[in-house]
Amino acid sequence: MRMTADQAREKFAAAQVAALATVDAEAVPHVVPVTFAVSADTVVFAVDDKPKTTTDLRRLRNIAANPEVSLLVQHYEDDWSRLWWARADGTATIHEVAAERASAVRWLCAKYPSYTERPPQGVVVRIEVARWSGWQAAPSAT
Repeated sequence: MRMTADQAREKFAAAQVAALATVDAEAVPHVVPVTFAVSADTVVFAVDDKPKTTTDLRRLRNIAANPEVSLLVQHYEDDWSRLWWARADGTATIHEVAAERASAVRWLCAKYPSYTERPPQGVVVRIEVARWSGWQAAPSAT
């Protein structure tokens, strides 16, 4: 069953991790997991302190080349009547200045206790969602 935009946003916002899909200038796709926070039709994520092989992240290079992105969250159970997914499609911008990062970092700290102890210090990506969509196996899927 197709979800309404409001249902998709609600389920999306409650999830803990999303898959971020970006493409580079040659349309080569790249998908990575991200922690995120939602406020209205804005999704944010930050580059945090978790170990990475480089600070020159492909997701950021891709967004600079092509800011159109998708984020996907999903719920799986062996009881397939409880399956669902929700997606946010939008335009991403990268924010490096502290004043531009502040509200996003607050949203992330409110959602994730680990960020309260160690707030993200890296850039913040803000996605203005143009389309929320989703699907659920049954009206009461959780």
